Amino acid sequence: MPYRSLSFWLDSVPGDLAPGDPLPGDLDVDVAIAGAGFTGLWTAYYLASASPGLRIAVCEQEIAGFGASGRNGGWCSAYFPASLAKLERMAGRDQAIAMYRAMEDTVDEVGRVVAAEDIDCHWAKGGALQLARSPAQLERALDYVNESRSYGFGQDHVRLLTAAETAEQVTADGVVGATYTPHCAAIHPARLARGLAGAVRRRGVRVFEDTPVTEIAPGRLRTTRGTVRAQYVIRATEGYTPGLPGLHRAIAPVYSLMIATAPLPESVWDEIGLASRPTFGDYRHLIIYGQRTADGRLAFGGRGAPYHFGSAVRPEFDRSPAVFSALRRTLQDLFPALREVEITHTWGGPLGVPRDWCASAGLDRGTGIGWAGGYVGDGVSTTNLAGRTLADLVLRNDSEITRLPWVGHRSRPWETEPLRWLGANAGLQAMSWADRAEARSGRPSRLAQLAGRFLGG
Repeated sequence: MPYRSLSFWLDSVPGDLAPGDPLPGDLDVDVAIAGAGFTGLWTAYYLASASPGLRIAVCEQEIAGFGASGRNGGWCSAYFPASLAKLERMAGRDQAIAMYRAMEDTVDEVGRVVAAEDIDCHWAKGGALQLARSPAQLERALDYVNESRSYGFGQDHVRLLTAAETAEQVTADGVVGATYTPHCAAIHPARLARGLAGAVRRRGVRVFEDTPVTEIAPGRLRTTRGTVRAQYVIRATEGYTPGLPGLHRAIAPVYSLMIATAPLPESVWDEIGLASRPTFGDYRHLIIYGQRTADGRLAFGGRGAPYHFGSAVRPEFDRSPAVFSALRRTLQDLFPALREVEITHTWGGPLGVPRDWCASAGLDRGTGIGWAGGYVGDGVSTTNLAGRTLADLVLRNDSEITRLPWVGHRSRPWETEPLRWLGANAGLQAMSWADRAEARSGRPSRLAQLAGRFLGG
């Protein structure tokens, strides 16, 4: 497979992308991990760091960083998919606050490991801007800040910016305000994934590529090349989870697509800004996200691709000319100076969405099976917290992070087909319609609120 064609990030990562050695046959280890994306690699990293004698094997169908870890927007942020209010309903106010504080700490922990392991992933902790470009979006921005304040989070967590304050960081068209959080770094995700793979190998972890996992069961991880037997088996398969037996309703694989421009001249950057490389999006309902790359491009993505019947994941779904065209129009609407810019890369891939939109991590002591995922696109940092959590659970370390509210959480299954297909795509259309209605009226959409309650359940 031409792995460099999968994303701008993989195309620009240094080194050989040929798969490493596959599993040579049946194997006995202490911990077997399915998936060499961020979740699996972080878990292996912290396990091997804490217990160097532990025998750890990671089995990956393609190459390390093949999936969302090598194709995402490159936001290492403190964002968590479940709101503070939702976490409070799940586990109480103190636990909700603890979850969000842990996410803030996680951004800095990723930065610490990047420096310690000398991983050149273009780390730039410039924070994150969420723009408001209509009265309705500004109202949502204010609601977000007010909710944060009600849980005791101050200006160091998030603050509301005026249009003039926003323009000091980025000059986008039609901005009436924004929110800013310092807890986000722009990164080159494929460089991080490949660097982590090297770091775990240096610690003695065996990473078997070109080794598709066909079944996860107590005490074993079955692959097309043999069975790995282990006391603990960790599922780290995110958007690819529905392809495993018995898990077809656990996660909905939702596609997010991206484009990247050619490197922009300094005169254009002088007009746009983003000098400290803050990531950026806005408060529309159909999510968009972007960053200024270290080599002077704009990498920009968003939702809009349909959910595919039966939770299907196929290479042809990575590309949708209609969505790529829509992303280009949106980017030009934000930054009119980009009307003639060349788009050099287009790509996409599946991310994992649980039924209640709340990520989770846990370990079943009875079966020895652990899991983490359901990041809803906020996985670059959350996977690090997941890896540390799973390592503590395997090693039986009772820590602050093993007591967080997402640990042991079980999302209910998605509906059977065709209800899953109808509901997911109706929700997508509702969000798109809501954005268009708000652009016309300037008022918040009730349709979006209703769809959000259904989708976030």
